[in-house]
Amino acid sequence: MPVREILQIGHPVLAARAEEVEFEDIRTPKVQAWIDDMIDTMRDANGAGIAANQIGIPYRIFVIEVADNPRYPYKPSIPLTIAINPSIEFLSDETFISNEGCLSVPQIRADVDRHVEIAVSYFDRNGEIASHEIRGYSACTWQHEYDHLDGILFPHRVTNLHSFCSWAVFQKYKQPAFAKTVRQLVDKWGA
Repeated sequence: MPVREILQIGHPVLAARAEEVEFEDIRTPKVQAWIDDMIDTMRDANGAGIAANQIGIPYRIFVIEVADNPRYPYKPSIPLTIAINPSIEFLSDETFISNEGCLSVPQIRADVDRHVEIAVSYFDRNGEIASHEIRGYSACTWQHEYDHLDGILFPHRVTNLHSFCSWAVFQKYKQPAFAKTVRQLVDKWGA
């Protein structure tokens, strides 16, 4: 499958709310090809997830996968998951500070406040409904990708403007402490 261009912050498709996928269209060759392109593009870029609008498809679909990712060595594993027309519900008011980056905002990272307990519901690529709860650091990945579908990128949610840094600075000075925070979340919540 082809790897697609990843749109960058400021592109109008990224800034708009994505449209729902009609249920009867989920299993069509067109939507299935979009999903394959998203997976290939995410993997090629070493992303932990990618939303359809990041590759110019203005529909409510994202894919997530974390497995020995060199960009995110501290992230817990998440099996390949395709979420179509997802919804997220916050299960508590508890939050944590996540230092985030994005394929659509290359070379920059910053702190974002994310909920630690969420319930998600979505259609998978076969049109089957899936619902489950996610706790810990993995909840951040889901919220990040879900935000894309509403035209929100992580810089729009930054909690501390002084936290902006380059990837190189993050890796050299901040990643060890952040990885410790992630390990504590994983120890407490299991993911």
